[in-house]
Amino acid sequence: MECLSEIDDPRKPSNGTLHDFREILVIMIAAVLSDCDTVEDIAFWAQSKEAWLRRFLVLKNGIPSEETFLRILRALNPKQFEAAFRRWVGDVVGALAEEGHQVGTIAIDGKTVRGSGSAGESAIHMVSAFATALGVVLGQEKVATKSNEISAIPELLQTLDIKGLLVSIDAMGCQKSIAKQIVAQKGDYLLMVKGNQPTLHAAIEAAFIGQHGVESVDRDSLVERSHGRIVGQIASVLPAKGIVDPADWPKCATIGRIDSIRIVDGKESGLERRYYISSRTLSAEALAHAVRAHWAVENRLHWTLDVSFGEDASTLRTDHAPQNLSLLRKMALNIIRANKADTRKASLRLKRKGAAWDDDLRMNMLRIKPLC
Repeated sequence: MECLSEIDDPRKPSNGTLHDFREILVIMIAAVLSDCDTVEDIAFWAQSKEAWLRRFLVLKNGIPSEETFLRILRALNPKQFEAAFRRWVGDVVGALAEEGHQVGTIAIDGKTVRGSGSAGESAIHMVSAFATALGVVLGQEKVATKSNEISAIPELLQTLDIKGLLVSIDAMGCQKSIAKQIVAQKGDYLLMVKGNQPTLHAAIEAAFIGQHGVESVDRDSLVERSHGRIVGQIASVLPAKGIVDPADWPKCATIGRIDSIRIVDGKESGLERRYYISSRTLSAEALAHAVRAHWAVENRLHWTLDVSFGEDASTLRTDHAPQNLSLLRKMALNIIRANKADTRKASLRLKRKGAAWDDDLRMNMLRIKPLC
């Protein structure tokens, strides 16, 4: 509630405001946590749970209508909402760190909210910062198109405390300015290198060709088997000195290569080779772990938002509603992942249903106390 108090009520007092603004936000957060994916769901759930909500909210004029929830989502300033979110999640991460939980790599990656597009307008694209070990979202930034991730990533980084942490970004974010910003913020970078940096890519490729077959090169191999799929991976690292220009890529210490082959249902894929640079001195094993952690964002964030929260199926398209509802989903995701006291082996989908069915569990997950 303290964090939400920093957000301005977008409604005009002259039009009359029947419902408390912060109470509306809290209702929406609790509803999305409780398996509600649409505004219609939120309004219906709130009406059904009015008695429970009155345990900690005043609700002077009862439950808001579906139209009121939608109007707030459309008008709510997303920058203020995201700032409040970052302050809240900062407190959450700090508390988890004190309990001994590791933040891990911060993976920055983008996702298109496909249902937010309409005739003549592109769907919104959200770039998120994800703490891989905790499984929580640290922040998000909206971009008009995927190509504009290059401008959104620095804005997102500026809002984060990355001191002492490793920030991983795919090839879109392999930019000299981004590497310099991460170092300036006292973090370390791990950037995938592709054809958008042809000189750097060619230098790294040549360095590994020159070391082919040399036994002293640090290498790490791994074979994973799951659900009929076999993935074989070899990670190799070399010192960056003499290969990468530190004037362009500050403090670059390690260059890396990941070779992988997949066998799915008996069919083998071709060799996939990816190159990386990092300002941190990484072993081959550490590089492999960091790369796997980065790509876990696809399963632990993007896939989860689609499958467990129905994000791509959402048809909200107007004003700020898609962006704000996306943040509500990430708040609910964080609440579930931050609840380390819940050790049950259940999917996130089932944990949302548990929050919907069990009032006491929901109260515990939200860490709120009743008024009486």
